[in-house]
Amino acid sequence: MGLSIFWTFVVILVSYISFRLFKRILNKIAKTKSVDMKRLFYIQKVFEILFVIIAMVAMSFVWSVDFKGVSVFASSIFAIIGVAMFAQWSILSNVTASIIIFFTFPARVGDKIKIVDGDNSVEGTIREISLFQIELIDSEKNLVLYPNNLLLQKPVIRINK
Repeated sequence: MGLSIFWTFVVILVSYISFRLFKRILNKIAKTKSVDMKRLFYIQKVFEILFVIIAMVAMSFVWSVDFKGVSVFASSIFAIIGVAMFAQWSILSNVTASIIIFFTFPARVGDKIKIVDGDNSVEGTIREISLFQIELIDSEKNLVLYPNNLLLQKPVIRINK
Protein backbone atom coordinates (compact mmCIF):
# COMPACT_ATOMS: atom_id res chain seq x y z
CA MET A 1 0.00 0.00 0.00
CA GLY A 2 2.77 2.45 0.92
CA LEU A 3 4.64 1.66 -2.30
CA SER A 4 1.50 2.35 -4.36
CA ILE A 5 1.12 5.75 -2.72
CA PHE A 6 4.77 6.54 -3.46
CA TRP A 7 4.40 5.56 -7.14
CA THR A 8 1.13 7.50 -7.35
CA PHE A 9 2.99 10.57 -6.15
CA VAL A 10 5.76 9.90 -8.70
CA VAL A 11 3.25 9.54 -11.57
CA ILE A 12 1.51 12.76 -10.58
CA LEU A 13 4.79 14.64 -10.21
CA VAL A 14 6.24 13.35 -13.52
CA SER A 15 2.97 14.11 -15.33
CA TYR A 16 2.85 17.63 -13.91
CA ILE A 17 6.49 18.40 -14.73
CA SER A 18 6.16 16.89 -18.22
CA PHE A 19 3.09 18.97 -18.97
CA ARG A 20 4.73 22.16 -17.66
CA LEU A 21 7.78 21.54 -19.89
CA PHE A 22 5.55 20.77 -22.87
CA LYS A 23 3.53 23.92 -22.16
CA ARG A 24 6.76 25.92 -22.15
CA ILE A 25 7.68 24.44 -25.56
CA LEU A 26 4.21 25.34 -26.90
CA ASN A 27 4.64 28.89 -25.59
CA LYS A 28 7.99 29.22 -27.39
CA ILE A 29 6.47 27.93 -30.64
CA ALA A 30 3.54 30.33 -30.24
CA LYS A 31 5.88 33.25 -29.60
CA THR A 32 8.01 32.37 -32.64
CA LYS A 33 4.94 32.14 -34.89
CA SER A 34 3.14 35.13 -33.30
CA VAL A 35 0.15 32.99 -32.39
CA ASP A 36 -2.87 34.54 -30.69
CA MET A 37 -3.15 33.69 -26.97
CA LYS A 38 -6.69 32.38 -27.40
CA ARG A 39 -5.50 29.88 -30.00
CA LEU A 40 -2.58 28.84 -27.79
CA PHE A 41 -5.03 28.30 -24.91
CA TYR A 42 -7.10 25.87 -27.01
CA ILE A 43 -4.05 23.88 -28.07
CA GLN A 44 -2.78 23.72 -24.48
CA LYS A 45 -6.15 22.42 -23.25
CA VAL A 46 -6.18 19.63 -25.84
CA PHE A 47 -2.71 18.51 -24.76
CA GLU A 48 -3.62 18.89 -21.08
CA ILE A 49 -6.47 16.41 -21.57
CA LEU A 50 -4.05 13.99 -23.27
CA PHE A 51 -1.58 14.27 -20.37
CA VAL A 52 -4.37 13.61 -17.84
CA ILE A 53 -5.49 10.50 -19.76
CA ILE A 54 -1.91 9.20 -19.88
CA ALA A 55 -1.51 9.85 -16.14
CA MET A 56 -4.76 8.01 -15.41
CA VAL A 57 -3.60 4.99 -17.40
CA ALA A 58 -0.28 5.01 -15.54
CA MET A 59 -2.12 5.26 -12.19
CA SER A 60 -4.27 2.28 -13.10
CA PHE A 61 -1.08 0.23 -13.52
CA VAL A 62 0.29 1.51 -10.20
CA TRP A 63 -2.89 0.53 -8.35
CA SER A 64 -3.18 -2.83 -10.20
CA VAL A 65 -6.67 -2.15 -11.46
CA ASP A 66 -8.46 -5.27 -12.70
CA PHE A 67 -8.68 -4.59 -16.41
CA LYS A 68 -11.37 -7.22 -17.07
CA GLY A 69 -14.08 -5.06 -15.50
CA VAL A 70 -12.56 -1.86 -16.76
CA SER A 71 -12.26 -3.21 -20.31
CA VAL A 72 -15.98 -4.02 -20.45
CA PHE A 73 -16.84 -0.56 -19.14
CA ALA A 74 -14.30 1.15 -21.42
CA SER A 75 -15.42 -0.75 -24.52
CA SER A 76 -19.03 0.28 -23.85
CA ILE A 77 -18.02 3.91 -23.41
CA PHE A 78 -15.80 3.82 -26.52
CA ALA A 79 -18.65 2.30 -28.55
CA ILE A 80 -20.94 5.16 -27.53
CA ILE A 81 -18.22 7.74 -28.18
CA GLY A 82 -17.43 6.08 -31.53
CA VAL A 83 -21.04 6.38 -32.68
CA ALA A 84 -21.14 10.01 -31.51
CA MET A 85 -17.84 10.80 -33.25
CA PHE A 86 -18.98 9.10 -36.44
CA ALA A 87 -22.07 11.29 -36.36
CA GLN A 88 -19.89 14.34 -35.68
CA TRP A 89 -16.64 13.33 -37.39
CA SER A 90 -16.03 16.86 -38.55
CA ILE A 91 -15.65 18.10 -34.97
CA LEU A 92 -12.81 15.69 -34.27
CA SER A 93 -11.18 16.30 -37.64
CA ASN A 94 -11.34 20.08 -37.15
CA VAL A 95 -9.70 19.85 -33.72
CA THR A 96 -6.97 17.60 -35.12
CA ALA A 97 -6.51 19.95 -38.08
CA SER A 98 -6.24 22.88 -35.67
CA ILE A 99 -3.33 21.20 -33.91
CA ILE A 100 -1.60 20.49 -37.23
CA ILE A 101 -2.19 24.10 -38.35
CA PHE A 102 -0.70 25.36 -35.07
CA PHE A 103 2.60 23.60 -35.79
CA THR A 104 2.83 23.88 -39.59
CA PHE A 105 0.64 26.62 -41.11
CA PRO A 106 2.84 29.33 -42.67
CA ALA A 107 0.28 32.17 -42.44
CA ARG A 108 -0.56 34.16 -39.32
CA VAL A 109 -3.37 36.37 -38.13
CA GLY A 110 -3.33 39.50 -40.28
CA ASP A 111 -1.90 37.78 -43.38
CA LYS A 112 -3.85 37.78 -46.63
CA ILE A 113 -4.41 34.31 -48.10
CA LYS A 114 -6.27 32.63 -50.94
CA ILE A 115 -7.73 29.14 -50.47
CA VAL A 116 -7.82 27.60 -53.95
CA ASP A 117 -10.96 25.53 -54.55
CA GLY A 118 -11.82 25.95 -58.23
CA ASP A 119 -14.85 28.21 -58.64
CA ASN A 120 -15.32 28.27 -54.85
CA SER A 121 -11.95 29.88 -54.05
CA VAL A 122 -11.86 32.13 -51.00
CA GLU A 123 -9.57 35.12 -50.50
CA GLY A 124 -9.26 37.28 -47.45
CA THR A 125 -7.28 38.47 -44.45
CA ILE A 126 -7.01 36.08 -41.51
CA ARG A 127 -8.88 37.48 -38.52
CA GLU A 128 -8.54 34.44 -36.25
CA ILE A 129 -7.57 30.77 -36.35
CA SER A 130 -9.75 28.97 -33.81
CA LEU A 131 -10.15 25.36 -32.76
CA PHE A 132 -12.74 24.60 -35.46
CA GLN A 133 -12.35 27.15 -38.25
CA ILE A 134 -10.32 29.97 -39.69
CA GLU A 135 -12.01 33.38 -39.86
CA LEU A 136 -11.30 35.50 -42.94
CA ILE A 137 -12.40 39.02 -43.85
CA ASP A 138 -12.89 39.20 -47.63
CA SER A 139 -12.51 42.27 -49.86
CA GLU A 140 -16.16 43.23 -49.27
CA LYS A 141 -15.63 43.14 -45.45
CA ASN A 142 -17.68 39.92 -45.12
CA LEU A 143 -16.73 37.40 -42.46
CA VAL A 144 -15.91 34.01 -44.01
CA LEU A 145 -15.64 30.95 -41.75
CA TYR A 146 -13.63 28.14 -43.34
CA PRO A 147 -13.33 24.76 -41.55
CA ASN A 148 -9.82 23.76 -40.49
CA ASN A 149 -10.08 20.25 -41.93
CA LEU A 150 -10.87 21.66 -45.39
CA LEU A 151 -8.04 24.18 -45.07
CA LEU A 152 -5.56 21.29 -44.86
CA GLN A 153 -7.04 19.66 -47.96
CA LYS A 154 -6.83 22.70 -50.25
CA PRO A 155 -3.88 24.66 -51.61
CA VAL A 156 -3.36 27.90 -49.73
CA ILE A 157 -1.58 30.89 -51.29
CA ARG A 158 -0.13 33.50 -48.93
CA ILE A 159 -0.42 36.82 -50.70
CA ASN A 160 2.40 39.29 -50.09
CA LYS A 161 1.36 42.54 -48.45
